[in-house]
Parts: sequence; C-alpha cells; structure tokens
Amino acid sequence: MIKTLLLVFLTAISLSSIAQKVKDLPESKLEKSVLEKHLRIIASDAMMGRRTGEQGNNLAARYIAEQFRASGIKPTPDNDDYFQYFSLQNVAPAKIASLSWGGKTFENGAEALLIHGKENQEEGEAVFVGYGEEKDFKEKDVKDKIVVAQFGIPNSQNPMEAFQASKGKRQLAEKLGAKALIELYHLQLPWKSIVNYLNNTRMEMVSDEEANAKLVHFWINDESKALLAKINKEEDKHISFETSGLIKSLVRTQNVVGMIEGADAALKDEFIILSAHYDHVGTASHAPGGTPEDSIFNGARDNGMGVVGLIAAAKALGEKPPARSVLFIAFTGEEMGLLGSQYYSEHPLIPLNKCIFNLNIDGAGYNDTSLVSVIGLDRTGAKEEIEKGSEAFGLGVFGDPSPEQGLFDRSDNVNFAAKGIPAPTFSEGLKAFDAEIMKTYHQVTDEVDTMDFDYLLKFCQAYVYSARLIANKKERPQWEAGDKYEKAAKALYGGE
Repeated sequence: MIKTLLLVFLTAISLSSIAQKVKDLPESKLEKSVLEKHLRIIASDAMMGRRTGEQGNNLAARYIAEQFRASGIKPTPDNDDYFQYFSLQNVAPAKIASLSWGGKTFENGAEALLIHGKENQEEGEAVFVGYGEEKDFKEKDVKDKIVVAQFGIPNSQNPMEAFQASKGKRQLAEKLGAKALIELYHLQLPWKSIVNYLNNTRMEMVSDEEANAKLVHFWINDESKALLAKINKEEDKHISFETSGLIKSLVRTQNVVGMIEGADAALKDEFIILSAHYDHVGTASHAPGGTPEDSIFNGARDNGMGVVGLIAAAKALGEKPPARSVLFIAFTGEEMGLLGSQYYSEHPLIPLNKCIFNLNIDGAGYNDTSLVSVIGLDRTGAKEEIEKGSEAFGLGVFGDPSPEQGLFDRSDNVNFAAKGIPAPTFSEGLKAFDAEIMKTYHQVTDEVDTMDFDYLLKFCQAYVYSARLIANKKERPQWEAGDKYEKAAKALYGGE
C-alpha cells in the first residue's frame, strides 16, 4: 500500500513538473484570438481560394512570408527573400478529343480523358502491353501502333504510384514510336473524381523534353474491365482518335521558406522540416460545387488551419529555438498534385541529408475535436514525442483513419519520404471519411465561421510542442524496420 501511494505521489509530482515546464514554453502562450485572425486572413474571400498561379495565392504567400519575418525567421542561406520561385505548366482541356473503339465512341470528360498530346488525328492497330512495364514493351512491336495498357502497376491500388507510372509508360511508348497510348482505368478511386480533377484546368511540373512530346495519351473508364477482356482476346483491335490538343501555358509560382538556427552547438547542423500547403482549389470557375451565392472555396480546414499551425510554430520556436535547426516551408501546388513539395524535394535550399524529419500538416477536416490524427504515426520514429506533445494540450492521438485510401502517399510529406526522410502528416481529428467530413471537404462551405477556435488553439499548440520535442530528441527518428522508404533513408543518410 505504501509503495502504491509513493508511486502515485511521485507520478503526480512528475506530471506537475511536466505541466509547469510546458506552461513556461512559448507555445503555451499562443493566443486563440491571434490564431483566429491569421485564419480569417488566409481563408478570406480576398484570397479567392488561393489557387496556385493566381493573385490570391500570391497574396497568401506574401502574408506567410511577413509572419515569418515578424517572428524572426530568416531566409535560407543564399536566398535573399522567403520565396522559392519556379514555373509550372498550366493545362486546359482540349476543345475536341474523342476516340472510337469497337463501335463505341468515348468522349473526353465522359468515359475518356485526354491526359497528354498535341493536335492529332490517327487510326491504327492496337497492341496490348499488360501494365506497360519496360519488360512488357520489350516483348511487343509498338512502332506505329496504338498501345493499350492497364492503368497502374501490378498488385497496387495506390493512386499516386499509378499516376507516376502512367507518365513512364507514355515516355516509353513515345520513345518506341507508338502513335498513341490508351490506359484502361479501374482503380478504387472513383472515375468521377478523376474526371472532376483532370477535365478542368490543371497544372503540371514538366521538363522541356516532356513539354515538347507529342504522343496522344488517353485514359478510358474500364471499371467493369470489359475492355480489358476484349483486348486480352485480341478482339476489336482497330482504334481511331482525334484531338485538338491540350491548351498549355506557363505559370510562375512560389514556395515560402524560412529557417531558425538550433540552440545546441552539436545538433544545430541537423534540421527538422515543418511544412503545410497554403494553396487551395480556387473558385467555382475551376472546381465543381459552387453556388450562385458563394463561388469561393475558402479552404479554412484544408489547409488554412495548417498554415496557421506553421505560423504559430514560427512564432513559438522563433522565440525559444529548440536544439536542432528548423526549416519552415509553406508549399504551393499541393492541390495540383503535390507540385510545390515535389519541386522543393528536387531543388532543396538545405541539403536533404541534413534534414532528419518532416512534420507536415494537412487534412480534409475534423470530426473529432478531442484528438489529432497522424498519418504515419507508427512508421516514422517519433510516436512518443507526438503523443506527449499532443496530450500536454489535452488531445489524444489517432493513427491512420483510412489505410485503404493510401493517405500517407497523398500529401506533401510523401515527396520527402521518397527521398528517405521520416515524414508523417499531422492532421485534424479525423477517424473516418464520413458525412461530417464531406460537408466541407473541397466545398465552398469550408468557411472560417464554421471553425471551432478552441480546437484550433489546441491543435496548433500540440503541433508546435510535438515539433519541439522531436527537434530536442537526442536520437534521430528512424523509419520502422522494413518500411518501403527505409532503403531511401539508408541511401540518403549513408546507411545510418
């Protein structure tokens, strides 16, 4: 009994000491009214939905940069300002695009999508190449043929992996002299969602070689796999198509990047990256779902809340730096396909092998304000710190709410993970993609006045304290043994 009482007493003293320690940190002094003000500006109608390449997006970038400046965050070495500029290719749907196969015409925006290609009108024999891997192309003569491939890669329903593979198939088909590439789409991600995204004006990061490529590339909805059965039986091998070509132009945009130097002489050469995307989908002229009364997608939750968390981190960590240095990045182009983080990961302003962790913020919204959801919590080596950092401000921690949706690979963190950096995403309290989430996710109803500001405060405090604990952690966080990104980490860090 005495031992039990002593244990309770010592635990109470320990918890009291921790509470006092947290109370003395700048994140405990973050003010709800100030965070609300930031969100009201970031997600205001004046930002016009923060669409990448448009003026509202540029205004948001400037606002974030000035908050960094006010918090004492410095530009990275060799950069005079907080902006990392780069160009994207703006792509608008073709005015004419269709293909005919087996007595049926597939119209662009309905059962077909033109993904790539300049003006062209052709017909020819179809040749099936399985999933379109390099070995599949080697087994077939595709010169002057119309190549047909299954969408995606074998044994995977991951949309991001499928989209990346699609580009590689197109490059192979063009290199080998094919007339066109057709992919038969049958992933779990609904065809309608694909159409809504790709049959609108979109943006791409593209090399000069890719920009000049001419090959016509269609996706066809084959959720029933009827077309796959036909091509496997070598039925209906004649295909014709015509297109006026996608309409393309260059757009200038920017990531917002700053840093603080760590307080520990031995650890300050190592960085943790804190990140969030600041872009959203724009207005009803770009995305479905607007109303006559409201055409602006304000994106208060997605990802205005994340931007506010990043600004809060700049203020608190700028006031009292942790042991390691901290790199702050607000990404553009996330809604266009993770383009800002892709660009940064390929053109880093701090060498990636000096960056030991990325704590990214993104989310579709929340349906539980008692917790945060952390995608990759059990994979990335900082579970203890994230749980402690969140619980200090009264929030529980929930792991991946929808593993079947591949959320880890659908936010900006994945571009760092692919390079080897442990990189979870810190999200609003989400246990499932239910009706509550869909009320606001990519809807004009995602307005500031629908937000729970008490939760916003706790969320930001939990994020900052978790980041501080990770930055102060003696050992580097490591991928879970056997994780698919562990090999990249060994290559990046030299087998550590």
